[in-house]
Amino acid sequence: MPLGEVLAEPGHPMRYAYFPTTAIVSLLNVMQDGATTEVAVVGYEGMVGISLFMGGESTSSRAVVHSAGHGFRIKAQILKEGFARGGHMQLLLLRYTQALLTQMAQTAVCNRHHTVDQQLSRWLLLNLDRLHTNKLEMTQELIAHLMGVRREGITCAAGKLQKAGLIEYHRGHITVLDRPGLEASACECYTAVRAEYGRLLSSPG
Repeated sequence: MPLGEVLAEPGHPMRYAYFPTTAIVSLLNVMQDGATTEVAVVGYEGMVGISLFMGGESTSSRAVVHSAGHGFRIKAQILKEGFARGGHMQLLLLRYTQALLTQMAQTAVCNRHHTVDQQLSRWLLLNLDRLHTNKLEMTQELIAHLMGVRREGITCAAGKLQKAGLIEYHRGHITVLDRPGLEASACECYTAVRAEYGRLLSSPG
């Protein structure tokens, strides 16, 4: 799953569902003028293509790989047939869907009510959780594009985090130096999303 690969486009029927293992996928809402904003991230904990088993054949979001890696894909029809059989697979997919909806709702609240500094901290933490590392390869320009804010805003926010000793940024490489400090600088949105994913996906089904 190379960087920039488009897995789904709004309104286009999906032929496959995708299960990232080491890649991270952005779900983006696209405006008429071409502007985009990330509404959720999907990593090893989830999948791209919930619309296939929720009764639709297409999605309202664009799905783009923003951190290259690997994953699995399954034909849409096979996924739908497996879901229709019920059992543990159906339950797990429905739980994941609820967790994803929580992330989307919390992202909308965060973008409206919290500072760019807090949003950036939340975004970094959500990505780190899906990489199991303290390093990200991501330019400020790409982060700004995904978050739907001006690049200058990301540059300023990243500078504050670096000055506080929470991260180190150099030419597209971000290293988190103080994870507890970064969590403290994020808003409650990160904690809410992490708790809901843990509650829904960690408990036995």
